[in-house]
Amino acid sequence: MTIIKLPEPIKRGGMPLYEALTNRKSCRKIATQDLSMEELSNILWCAYGYNREGRRTAPSSHNSQEFDLYVAIEQGTYLYNPEDHSLELKFDEDLRAFCGLQDFVASAPLTIIFVANRDKIKGKDERGVTETIYVDTGFISQNIYLYCASESLANVVRAMIDKEALSKKLHLSDNTGQEEPRKHTPHHQQAGKRECPLQGHLQEQKLKVRNRPDKNI
Repeated sequence: MTIIKLPEPIKRGGMPLYEALTNRKSCRKIATQDLSMEELSNILWCAYGYNREGRRTAPSSHNSQEFDLYVAIEQGTYLYNPEDHSLELKFDEDLRAFCGLQDFVASAPLTIIFVANRDKIKGKDERGVTETIYVDTGFISQNIYLYCASESLANVVRAMIDKEALSKKLHLSDNTGQEEPRKHTPHHQQAGKRECPLQGHLQEQKLKVRNRPDKNI
């Protein structure tokens, strides 16, 4: 098992909140320059790391914490472990081309894949579980957007995927129902390029859930 310990995330400073909100945007103009380990560490902590005992930077219904974050980069596909802020190599293969249908996806330096375990959401009917996943996705997504705005990184949330192909590549099973994936592709903004206009459309897709034992995360 290959584990990469991420650098300690920076938890102070950064752009003032109102300025980050002013600069928040979606952008599909992609530079292929890799993110640094420090940037990757900060993105993942802001997205879904622990900011206090047993609690994340993003809220979830009844603290269900139903998401796993997969990190797709050129060197392979990793699972983010927030307990010790590390990456666990799951697939020694570049899966970025399976992470979306747009032409820029395969060369984007980083895609973060949101994988939700529906069984972790208790006390709701099927529709309530789906609605909860949509809402909780938005919390994580906005954390990534604000970090990228603060650090002048381009970023877009996407859900246009071949869900069956990606499910197969991630070895997700249907033993515990379905999940709602969303993907972010943070990347460096190319120097000299015109700023992108805001993109608000989000297309809904479904992905099968991976059968993992519940952990206190």
